[in-house]
Amino acid sequence: MKQFEICKFDEYREDNRIEVKKAMNGLPHSLWETYSAMANCYGGVIILGVAENKDGSFYTTGLKNETKIKKEFWDTINNRKKVSVNLLVDNEIETYERNGDIILVIHIPRARREQRPVYINDDLWNGTYRRNWEGDYHCTNSEIRSMLRDEPEETMDMAVLKDFSIDDLDKESVQGYRNYHSAVNPGHVWEKLSNEEYLERIGAVEKLRDGYYHPTLAGLLMFGQEYRIVRYLPEYFLDYREVLDPTIRWTNRIQSSSGDWSGNLFDFFFRVYNKMTRDLEKPFELDGLQRVEDTPVHKAVREALANCIVNADFYLPRGIVILKEQDQIIMQNPGSIRTGKAQMLRGGISDPRNKAIMKMFNLISIGERAGSGVPDIYSVWKNKKWIDPIVEEQYGPDRTILTLVFSKKQALKTGGKSRRKKQAEKTTINKQRILEFIDLNESASNSEIANNVKLSSSRVRSLVSELIDEGKIVSQGIGRARVYLIAHK
Repeated sequence: MKQFEICKFDEYREDNRIEVKKAMNGLPHSLWETYSAMANCYGGVIILGVAENKDGSFYTTGLKNETKIKKEFWDTINNRKKVSVNLLVDNEIETYERNGDIILVIHIPRARREQRPVYINDDLWNGTYRRNWEGDYHCTNSEIRSMLRDEPEETMDMAVLKDFSIDDLDKESVQGYRNYHSAVNPGHVWEKLSNEEYLERIGAVEKLRDGYYHPTLAGLLMFGQEYRIVRYLPEYFLDYREVLDPTIRWTNRIQSSSGDWSGNLFDFFFRVYNKMTRDLEKPFELDGLQRVEDTPVHKAVREALANCIVNADFYLPRGIVILKEQDQIIMQNPGSIRTGKAQMLRGGISDPRNKAIMKMFNLISIGERAGSGVPDIYSVWKNKKWIDPIVEEQYGPDRTILTLVFSKKQALKTGGKSRRKKQAEKTTINKQRILEFIDLNESASNSEIANNVKLSSSRVRSLVSELIDEGKIVSQGIGRARVYLIAHK
């Protein structure tokens, strides 16, 4: 949640976490749309008695009856016919005086996943909002269903698929998992179980009253054939690309729909992990007579990849996309961060979207249970003096992006150089995000790019102009019909 400081009033501008409203004649109706939007995203601040100048700066208009407005606010927010849930306590509304005007500052927290979606007017499908840089927007039915799927403690991957049988699982993938489990846990009590019993123990199948074993969604995702997975999850897609030569669109690619491998999560994980870490430094170190190949960086990348998979919402479009470049790896998964970005970076709370899949990874010593995975990754990067990892959340559709940069931070001598360096790094990252979005969608307009990479339209115009000059993208069409495409070499 964004914190408001009256001493910084002149510095503030409207963005996806701060909104100003005049409220000259009482509470504006649009306040509740903004309340829903902020609660369903990152939280934020609504300031009443303030308006915008043409340059975006704020000026106070004041409130005629602050006490009456406060009472109206509390009466409305506690009315379930108007607002689905009240997230606020008394100290989250503050009164300030500036230039002789009274203003009210309302701090909106991010709703917990079991409270989302937050909606208004007793209308789930038409009263649910989210927020982007251009303001509040109606959530699509897909976004609302995604929030509803995240509500229960029993995660979506625990569902038993009655129309599928154990024969829908790929026998080679199951045996590969069992072999790996035996290697990391020799002599485990499950080693001698039949496949059916073993898969039941790990949560991949369940025996129903009909006397047959049926896969769970986790079992189908981990061990099924891709063409069978998409029968249940039409949006399911896994994509790994290596772009090690900037003159070539990609130098290596693995995708789940290629037909020359199973296309399931288990096989994808190991195929991709081996390629992701192939170029990482492996110092000569012995553990007894065995060479130690697993460095903290390897463990961090492995944790990041597992985190990407166990938090993916496979009902959403665009699937999991992993992009490996010369000095960075970008991991994208469909779905927002269930605990929120701030809590994820702090660590200590584990709330994966796919608990059954996480259990399967944990059984073969992959992934963390205690929510320490992301903080550990940051710690490894800090010890290497590399540029900090970047975590981003996007909405519409929901998407989480982790960027791992394998480059050292520059030692900077002056504040001016520091600012220029940071701006250059930010520009590089934003250009990459634009390229990735255009590539995933084949083409994109300025407004589509701005909405998805969370930049202003003017900033997007500047960056796409630079990318055109660099020969990386081309434009097509004119005026509002103009779109951008990846330039083919």
